[in-house]
Amino acid sequence: MKFFSKYPRRGSRAKFSILAQVFISLVGSSALLSAQLTGQTATAASPDGVHMETIQVTTKIDQNTLMEDQLVGDNQQPAWTSQRRFPTTRIYVLPPWQFEVEQWWNGKFNRGEPSDHLFETEIEAGLPYRFQLDLYENYDGDDDLNLRQDSESVELRYALANWDKIPLNPTLYGEWKFNANAPDAYELKLLLGEDFGPRWHWGFNLFYERQIASGFKTESGFSQGISYTILDNKLSAGVEMNFEYTTENNVPTTTEFGIGPSIQWRPTSNTHLDLVPLIGATYDAPVVETWVVFGIDFGPGSARDKNAPIAPISTRGR
Repeated sequence: MKFFSKYPRRGSRAKFSILAQVFISLVGSSALLSAQLTGQTATAASPDGVHMETIQVTTKIDQNTLMEDQLVGDNQQPAWTSQRRFPTTRIYVLPPWQFEVEQWWNGKFNRGEPSDHLFETEIEAGLPYRFQLDLYENYDGDDDLNLRQDSESVELRYALANWDKIPLNPTLYGEWKFNANAPDAYELKLLLGEDFGPRWHWGFNLFYERQIASGFKTESGFSQGISYTILDNKLSAGVEMNFEYTTENNVPTTTEFGIGPSIQWRPTSNTHLDLVPLIGATYDAPVVETWVVFGIDFGPGSARDKNAPIAPISTRGR
């Protein structure tokens, strides 16, 4: 005690003042950072602790980010890819352990011939490691809706990487068709998909299908769709197109190309209804080919939580 009284720490008050300034600066910086993230007004004290400084900070959160652009699942994919957007064009894979059940109607209104109707029930399952498994049961019918079994199918997809790690998010697709009234067939596809900023979504498929006997009928071509979101997670519209080139015994038989509007309505967060009428642009194409698809999905990527954290599009791929 005598030692300290004899030799007082003359610099202690100065050191305390410096520490106080550092502490106040850190507190003020934290307040400003918090305000910067929330878009609120921050109040910081000056180093002397007397003068109070009020600073208005503008928000840096991207207010244009939509619920459908939230990243979901292990694949870190935008929510819009976890439901089918284009009936003619497939995109990527479902998040792991998400399941979807869809009912399809595909009607072909042919030129001078009876119409064709295909009714399809599809069950989809997202799997780990960017796989997806689909099962189909198909029935076809005539204008009187006399139905008969058309085929059963098994489909497997594999995405090459998590979303936005490879440009256009390439996905490989293989399908085997057990046809009831024709030779079995296999189909291979390359699926591409991308979102070009908020509200704009795009998909593109290249496909090749071949029967394994009796003429070895083949179909090859491409499909494409682009859509714009009118109401976030509720309503979107766009354009789709489909091109098919068919041969049998290596002899060309038909060339079909159709293009038309595309509409999707989501009554709830985990249901969707799609309508696409394609207008035939070649002689071999149906006058109108129509798709109506209703789907309901279950699992971690199905519900869009308005309070869930949002990852701005500008941060993807970092």
